[in-house]
Amino acid sequence: MIALSDVARTCGIAFEGSDRPIKGINTLKDASEEEISFLDNPKYLGDLKATKAAAVFIATKMAAEVPAGSIALADDEPYLKMALASKLFAPALVDDTAPEAVIGEGTYVAETATIARGAVVGKGCTILPGVYVGSRAVIGDGTILHANAVVYHDCRVGSNCILHSGAAIGTDGFGFAHTKLGEHVKIYQNGNVVVEDDVEIGGNSTIDRAVFASTLVKRGTKIDNLVHIGHNCIIGEHSILVAHVGISGSTVLGRNVVMGGQSATAGHLEIAPFTTLAARSGVTKSIKEPGGTYAGFPLMGHRDWLKLQGILARLLKR
Repeated sequence: MIALSDVARTCGIAFEGSDRPIKGINTLKDASEEEISFLDNPKYLGDLKATKAAAVFIATKMAAEVPAGSIALADDEPYLKMALASKLFAPALVDDTAPEAVIGEGTYVAETATIARGAVVGKGCTILPGVYVGSRAVIGDGTILHANAVVYHDCRVGSNCILHSGAAIGTDGFGFAHTKLGEHVKIYQNGNVVVEDDVEIGGNSTIDRAVFASTLVKRGTKIDNLVHIGHNCIIGEHSILVAHVGISGSTVLGRNVVMGGQSATAGHLEIAPFTTLAARSGVTKSIKEPGGTYAGFPLMGHRDWLKLQGILARLLKR
């Protein structure tokens, strides 16, 4: 826990109000009375009015909008100040004070694999050479981690999962705040990744940990090689992500979404259940109707895309 006044001082903000201990940073919607939050976009004013956060980083011109019970940490660059504060709450990468790792009955761990202190590995797992399981990570029963797969600290992988070589679970999300001089200040990614049961993840695929809370891959999902899932995404049950798919941060996929090779989404979108995206599709807006098949960039219905390709082909023959 860190005193709120110390957080403000570290970020260069004048502090006024009653001091209190703070355990972390969270979204306006999810923050508790022991956490701070931030508002950088006016579209989240509704969440601000209902927040339980102890304090909120907010633009000076909007400070009056902070509800009673929360303290306004007012500044002209609230997002930058949140980035500076995030470092204060970053969890330890290595915890030498944690108890020895717990390894379940019947689990094979190769000599060159590393299971950090505080980690828990279930029964009947196979941990092959070069694997790293970080502090406080949890691996479910019957899961296979192929050579050089990595599960970062605090992340969770369910039962009967398969992680192929080079898969990385819990890498930092790509998050930076920018100064007026164009410098990039790291936003520490203090959440984790949760992979549910019966998920398979291909070689050299990466799933970024959340800024706050969890990036979630739901049960039964199958992920090909060289796929990237950004921070705070939710991947619905039994989805299929083919090679080179890229999903930007905070995107939510419904169940049984299929994304063809090299297809990608912009961030903060919702993709309806049972949607199919053909190879190289580019999604820039949410898809609300379930069961559709789409292609192209800009995205359109697959049949329309096929008609367009036919028209273009005929034009080229003239």
